[in-house]
Amino acid sequence: MMSDLELPIRGRTYREPEGPHSVVVRGRDIEPALQHVAGRADCRSMAVINLPAEVPDLSVLKGRRLLLVDGDSGRLRDFAEVALRADVEVEWIRSARPPFERLASALLPIGAIVLAAGSSSRMPGSQKLLLELKDAVEGVAELVHNPDAHTGMASSLKVGLRAMRPEIEAAVVLLGDQPLVGSRTVAALLRAWRREGSRPAVAVSKRRNEWTPPVVLAREMWDDLYALEGDAGARQILDGHPELLDTVPAPGRPDDIDTPEDYAKILSLFPKRKSRKRA
Repeated sequence: MMSDLELPIRGRTYREPEGPHSVVVRGRDIEPALQHVAGRADCRSMAVINLPAEVPDLSVLKGRRLLLVDGDSGRLRDFAEVALRADVEVEWIRSARPPFERLASALLPIGAIVLAAGSSSRMPGSQKLLLELKDAVEGVAELVHNPDAHTGMASSLKVGLRAMRPEIEAAVVLLGDQPLVGSRTVAALLRAWRREGSRPAVAVSKRRNEWTPPVVLAREMWDDLYALEGDAGARQILDGHPELLDTVPAPGRPDDIDTPEDYAKILSLFPKRKSRKRA
């Protein structure tokens, strides 16, 4: 941040950052922020809170992202028009106050990995990921093939991480056999990870001193994850280094399906509707 903004966003700083980063600035401080962008090719995006009356030259932002936050629709429109003409990827939020959730989401994008290459060895006669309740997400998900799936979970995790776009700051890892984990669970994890002071990993709390997937893993951990082999996942690292992990209570249920009994128990939560057909 290059202004006196008090936003509880992960990794905020008042010093010159090292490596890829974004800038958050008040409108009155936009000129020094643009000078910073001009001198730093690794500054990927800029957010401007409360826009100034005059629109400056935004050409240094060409090919980068710009987030505009202001309560005045006219100022937002004027800035957006100039940005678009300069070939800037622009997004705007009409708000008098900087909305933490949307601002953090724009500045700290998080990808998702659904691990789904298991052999279903404990589910006789069926591949559990093809059971009812496991419809695929079409249009917003990319299927990434893991030719080494037989070697264990570590290979699938690494394939998923390597598929992440460069701007992704963290990955939330979900297991393909957790059908009761919903969007509210994921949102709670992302909110916790993006908060200032959070640790590199955030998972769902299970019982005292225990955690369960889904888990958010910051990019700074990925090198250690790439070193995993066999049927190992993030737990192999986090259980040995509890200082890297925050746990949060979250809605939803992390139950996974391994056996026919597990599947029957989950199906019982969704009683079939009675037919309304008339005789």
